[in-house]
Amino acid sequence: MPGRLPRLTRRGEFLRAASKGRKAARPGLVLQALSSGAGDDRPLRVGFTATKKIGGAVVRNRAKRRLREAARLTLSAEAAPGWDVVLIARDATATRPFAQLLGDLRGALRQAGVPAGGA
Repeated sequence: MPGRLPRLTRRGEFLRAASKGRKAARPGLVLQALSSGAGDDRPLRVGFTATKKIGGAVVRNRAKRRLREAARLTLSAEAAPGWDVVLIARDATATRPFAQLLGDLRGALRQAGVPAGGA
């Protein structure tokens, strides 16, 4: 089982992925991905966000937990070095069947051109 993926932690990292990265939307999530270019050997980093539009703290936390688990199962630390990926929760993230959420993530990764590892 893959462990915890390296995280994006600073606001500037999230904003850079939003402004310069590729975007892919699915019913369960929105993905923003930014490659730092060829030759970068740092691991793939992932960030998670959920706005107040999708609900209160309980709903937002549930949505982020589900996104974290989907990313853990779909991506591995060895895959796609040099990419920053931001996963944004949508209204359906907290209630969508988990298998469909995994499919949404895989499809969004393909659409954004991020080489995926793991499952």
